[in-house]
Amino acid sequence: MAGRSQEALYAELDLDLSWSEDELPQVERTKHVHALHPYLGKFIPQIVDVFLQRHFRPGQWVYDPFAGSGTTLVEANAFGMHSIGCDISAFNCLLAQVKTKAYSLGSLEMSLRGVLEQSRQTADVVDCADAAPWLRKWFAPRALRELLAYECVAADSADDDAWDVARVILSRSARSARRTTHFDLDFPRTPTLKPYWCYKHKRTCAPVQEAAKFLRRYTTDSVRRIRAFAELRSNTSVHVLHADARFVDLPDAVDGIITSPPYPGLIDYHEQHRYAYELLDLPDLRGFEIGTAKAGSGRKAIDAYTEGISAVFANARRFMSPGAPVVIVVNDSRDLYPRILEDSGLMLEDRLKRHVNRRTGRRAGEFFEDVLVCRST
Repeated sequence: MAGRSQEALYAELDLDLSWSEDELPQVERTKHVHALHPYLGKFIPQIVDVFLQRHFRPGQWVYDPFAGSGTTLVEANAFGMHSIGCDISAFNCLLAQVKTKAYSLGSLEMSLRGVLEQSRQTADVVDCADAAPWLRKWFAPRALRELLAYECVAADSADDDAWDVARVILSRSARSARRTTHFDLDFPRTPTLKPYWCYKHKRTCAPVQEAAKFLRRYTTDSVRRIRAFAELRSNTSVHVLHADARFVDLPDAVDGIITSPPYPGLIDYHEQHRYAYELLDLPDLRGFEIGTAKAGSGRKAIDAYTEGISAVFANARRFMSPGAPVVIVVNDSRDLYPRILEDSGLMLEDRLKRHVNRRTGRRAGEFFEDVLVCRST
């Protein structure tokens, strides 16, 4: 699209899906539980809202076979719909479950505050000698002691609901407490051990030495966000399945799909949250990820990606009636989806284009992505 005028570009867009910063500020894109934990590659909740309004009604069932951080499930619940999400990443499933659960809010906050205080009192006596080598490499001794103390206390004293939320708080704190630069929290390659020039703060910064300040900060923020969503939350069902969407059996029939599949060769979703897998001892199924960055974007990798995505939608069709809407948000720059739709038994009804002009951090820029509105055959 290089060389074309802004007017010509926008003439092709669905303006209901292309918002300016003034129209849709960051505080709205990251409202309530949507910012409970950083997550690369998720679509904004407002996109889900548009297609819930266009193609679904309250009381129906929607499925997201690439549930990720749970955006579709959260918005469907607020809309009054039942939802099912599936993901191969155990951390993604944990995050989606925590976002969509109903809590006894007073009890939850009291339990989390208790974990925080007890871990503060016991961190100095924690022995890191038996911690995994990866953890000892990426965290300063003090930070690792504080993280391990929090995990131990939460596991021993928190009830099931508080334990799940505590694990998300622990993961978010670990992400911030790693030995890395402030401007490269997404995929740091090697630990940073010495002071460095910080592009984010425009000054010399030192590697983080502690985790306690993040545990305090994110406990307060998590409770606030869960309380905010509780005001919108409906009593509809939410099922989160830790499984391979190519083969999973859904617990109910669904009335359609809203999803954003992974892009080929871009992100390794298990590696993105490596700190969580190391600290929480989560089952690691990265070998079953579709389109991982590690696989690259060569012909063989693209063929495997195409077959994998096709298999996911073909499997989902078993649980939908003919004509059910399937909304796929994707940057199909390689034009893979005509084949994927054909192979999976979906019929393209409309191909909408949206302008994405708000990316954060050192990935700042803009691009265009497609929304494929399909029907199950």
